[in-house]
Amino acid sequence: MKSEKVRQWLILSHGFNMDGRAASLTITDKIPYLMEAGIQPVVLSAVTGVQDDRFHHEQLWPWGPSGFRFDLRHRLTIRWGKKTWRYRWTTGLVGLFLTPLIILERVLLGLQSQWSWMPAAVWRGVRLVRKERPELIYTTGGAYSAHWAGYWIKRLTGIPWIAEIHDPMVFPGTFPKTRNLKFWAKLEGMICGYANLVWWFTNEAMASARRRHPELDDRGFVVLPGADPPKGVATYERGSILRLGHFGSLSDVRTLKHFVEGFARFKEQNPSCADQIEVHCYGANIDRTARLAIEALGLQRHFIEHGRVERDEQSGLSGREIIQQIMHKMDGLLLIHGHTADCAEYIPSKFYDYLWAKRPIVALTHINPQLDELVRSHGGYAVEIEENSGVERLLYEIYQDWHDDNLSVSSAMPMGTREAVAIILKQVSERVALWEA
Repeated sequence: MKSEKVRQWLILSHGFNMDGRAASLTITDKIPYLMEAGIQPVVLSAVTGVQDDRFHHEQLWPWGPSGFRFDLRHRLTIRWGKKTWRYRWTTGLVGLFLTPLIILERVLLGLQSQWSWMPAAVWRGVRLVRKERPELIYTTGGAYSAHWAGYWIKRLTGIPWIAEIHDPMVFPGTFPKTRNLKFWAKLEGMICGYANLVWWFTNEAMASARRRHPELDDRGFVVLPGADPPKGVATYERGSILRLGHFGSLSDVRTLKHFVEGFARFKEQNPSCADQIEVHCYGANIDRTARLAIEALGLQRHFIEHGRVERDEQSGLSGREIIQQIMHKMDGLLLIHGHTADCAEYIPSKFYDYLWAKRPIVALTHINPQLDELVRSHGGYAVEIEENSGVERLLYEIYQDWHDDNLSVSSAMPMGTREAVAIILKQVSERVALWEA
């Protein structure tokens, strides 16, 4: 172990500094607090993010064809933008050339494209460990290639390894069927068996992993990741329309469709109330199934799509800072959890950003009592997505509170990244002597 004067942690994160994505923010927001604690990061990441000049940060290209194509597209998007002819020609030609190799890769391996960042990270990581002798390896999601690389670097060097698991690696109540899902399950076992410390973001995710891998013993714990206080703030003013804001991505899994259908039933029962409600969607397009439902039910006036918010050159505010200001101005913040079995084991990262906006959270949750309790304890509204008439009841409750100018604002302190880092550092410090032995 190195002396406390020069504490280095080798951090492996595929998506480090990557355009505001949750998997990136979870680690990048921790960096200032790690440095404040006297830890000097040495970061290995993919080329998909922005180079960080505050410390040693190396960006590595993956060694497989599909991973190279994926990362090249993101790299060229940063450099040229997606709508330029140079981007279209370059990515088209490279994709054409790589297609036979990508097909072969899928036939032979059947893994996600980011798998091939692993050998690049191992190759460079082992050399950095032998040269710099960092205190430990810290791997973090989303792409599992960082954990896979951490496993091999530990096996090859013996250095302590700590791992941060973002999302469940095995879907609850299911048996992995594809080669990729089977590998996820195998990698979970490698993490639980070899990592010196592992933490998850929900109680149920850790409990589920421990049931599958009792060898984890006391090396597993839970950390609510929290979020940094917003840099962009604004003053809330109540208007003549109840404005609910949804921020972040939507998909067939995390779809707005259930809320849209519930809204339609609410409008049929309470037309005058519904006429005073708008749902504003920022950060991504409304998902396909929800869009079809909106059109079929004639609710276009109520669901307003704003898309991704980019940096404003005039004000100098980043897209994230602008979004934070918009959050503060909303009457309520809509949180869509999902409807699949893994909802029991994850909490959307946007929840922690919502807490700092100090506006009531309106959450459609699924089989996650921990999330329900967190929402309600911070003055929000939560309903199980499968509850009959649940959305209608939720809308009626928040409408009445808004109409009576009685929307609650939580007095509880939002969960911050600093507190999450403090928990991790405490866990590490308590085990240093064991690792040295």
